[in-house]
Amino acid sequence: MLTVRELGLRAKAVTGTLASAGTAAKNRALEEMAKSLEQHADAIYQANAADVEAAKAGGMRASLLDRLTLTPKRLAGAVAGVRDVAAQEDPVGVADGGGMRPNGLRIERRRVPLGVVGIIYEARPNVTVDAAALCLKSGNVCILRGGREAIRTNIALMEAMRAGVKNAGLPEDVIALCEDTDRRSAHDMMTATGLLDVLIPRGGAGLIRAVIENARVPVIETGTGICHVYADDGCDPEMAVHILVNAKCSRPSVCNAAEVFLCHSSMAERILPAAYDALAEYGVELRCDARAYQILGGRERVVPASDADFYTEFLDYILAVKIVDTLDEALREINTNGTGHSECIVTESYTRADAFLEHADAAAVYVNASTRFTDGGEFGLGAEIGISTQKLHARGPMGLTALTTFKYTIRGSGQIRV
Repeated sequence: MLTVRELGLRAKAVTGTLASAGTAAKNRALEEMAKSLEQHADAIYQANAADVEAAKAGGMRASLLDRLTLTPKRLAGAVAGVRDVAAQEDPVGVADGGGMRPNGLRIERRRVPLGVVGIIYEARPNVTVDAAALCLKSGNVCILRGGREAIRTNIALMEAMRAGVKNAGLPEDVIALCEDTDRRSAHDMMTATGLLDVLIPRGGAGLIRAVIENARVPVIETGTGICHVYADDGCDPEMAVHILVNAKCSRPSVCNAAEVFLCHSSMAERILPAAYDALAEYGVELRCDARAYQILGGRERVVPASDADFYTEFLDYILAVKIVDTLDEALREINTNGTGHSECIVTESYTRADAFLEHADAAAVYVNASTRFTDGGEFGLGAEIGISTQKLHARGPMGLTALTTFKYTIRGSGQIRV
């Protein structure tokens, strides 16, 4: 088992090879990775079954088990994602700005890879495939460190993908997995100055907070999603409930799932009982503020909310519910307790929709659509490395372009500065 330093040194040794590889070579490697994943599917399923069994024995809750489980449909989706990345335009080398200066210097800004990208994530095997594919296509060498719950699956996936890379004629070390899941290895990645050019945490609030507080290498913050659905004054109640159920229940363990429902006071008597009935089919627990509890109290799985419930990422069948009196109050709640991920308003008012789009401070802001669409594939970006919730360098779903930076190239004819 290689240490983080050993992985980093190997990664540094092949950065030039991958950065200079042409689009055709990278696409060939991606196609071989996809084929190899298909060829090794049985071994991958066996490894995943062992991980799932161990997680069940350890008491992992159902919503997180769902994230860990790699079904044939999900593996096929991951393989399709690799091929989708191959089909996308290569951002490396693309000229993006510049021009001729009065002194005759020709300045051009070109996209180049970031270098060595480290990614720390939790029990989501699909991230292993998505991250490897995106980093390779964008010319970045990657070192991946998943959670211990998925270690067997991740090893099987990485072995298959590295075999594909080798078959395509690129060095295997352009993608690598840190097999050590001890906390020390995570710390070593956070402090791998000179080896990692950027570190991307993808997971729950605890993981992201730990990386931000301890990292000495540059970090792109992703993932934590305290997402709101706000039912506005005069909205279509049926639409509001339909969107809320999808945003909360279609897959509650992911970062674009709704965690808080805000309802305008004029609509509460109509919408909250209907929302309760629809959510009850999924066993959702509603944690209600005082006014919402007056309407829904006494029903099964309805409890008074604490203050903390309105800034908690549950990742489960739990929803905080609050009644507000104005759009401004809803926006204050969102901008105070949200994480800048995805926010939704359900409204019939163009004016209030426009105000929400302008003033809700998030990477993705929706009018009359579920927050669950915040995803690289749904946005036409293909696979994603994560959802950036920060404002510097990248924001929202991070596809290929977000994994590059700029280099200025200057051509002269003997100019000197005086």
